[in-house]
Amino acid sequence: MIKKAFKFRVKPNDDQLQKMHKYPGHGRFLWNKVLSMNLERLENKYKLIWYVESSYWLTLWKQSEEYGFLKEAPAHCLQQKLKDLDKAFKDAFDKKQPLKRISKFKRRGLNDSFRFPDPKSIQIENRRIKLPKLGWMGFHKSQSIEGTIKNAAVTRSAGKGCISIQVEQKVHQQAHPVDGAIGIDLGVKTFVACSNGKSFDPANAFKNLRSKLAKIQRHLSRKKKFSENWKKEKRKTQNIHSKICNIRQDFQHKLSTKLSKNHATIVTESLKMGHMSKSASGTAEHPGKNVRAKLGLKQVYFRSRVV
Repeated sequence: MIKKAFKFRVKPNDDQLQKMHKYPGHGRFLWNKVLSMNLERLENKYKLIWYVESSYWLTLWKQSEEYGFLKEAPAHCLQQKLKDLDKAFKDAFDKKQPLKRISKFKRRGLNDSFRFPDPKSIQIENRRIKLPKLGWMGFHKSQSIEGTIKNAAVTRSAGKGCISIQVEQKVHQQAHPVDGAIGIDLGVKTFVACSNGKSFDPANAFKNLRSKLAKIQRHLSRKKKFSENWKKEKRKTQNIHSKICNIRQDFQHKLSTKLSKNHATIVTESLKMGHMSKSASGTAEHPGKNVRAKLGLKQVYFRSRVV
């Protein structure tokens, strides 16, 4: 049994689009509110607020006049946000977590999404889907959805919405049709260099759209901030950045699929990009502080994939 997600572009009406913009804001407010309370408790050395207590606070806030707007969002979406924060705090104090850290406050426009965990509340009928408080909404069904639906997540980026439907399906493991291995080296000018002599150049999505993006950004710099014309130019900028991201993802998915289907074993390198981007400036007598971070940048590992 495996879990797989199907992502589609949705076609909401004006009312649904407004709700898709509003619901992540409610979840963001709830996250920041409980996080602020927990940070204050940490400073005063009090016990933290975990999910059960925060869920009780959520019920009280919904009944109040000041925070009554939280009733507009689906209850399951807000509860999922509290569970995510609960898990984030548990990971922050887990000694087994290598990258443990205290959670940060969420900003508007970054990872705007909300999740429906109850599969019974999700209905799919041909090319439309029904979600709590959003109703029936069309979507571009580019492929059939196979498996048992587990949950659904709605994301919004560059003024457009997408839905990811996670399913659980049973697959039969099969032997790879090709018994071969290949090594690949990741680069900058040459995106991938293979051990068989083949190389693949990058998509250069930013290079192809750089002049168009610069022109719109010049127009944006001349507008009064937060004016209607500024918002229009801002949306144009977001659309270009979204297009660049989509081109890169499409190129990477197609290339990785091509390599994995034609080779049973792929040997590649795991680059530590954080170490590579650190500064190591200095002299021989007085070296920089991050020279040691430049050592051991590559770790070779083996991966086999069954298709």
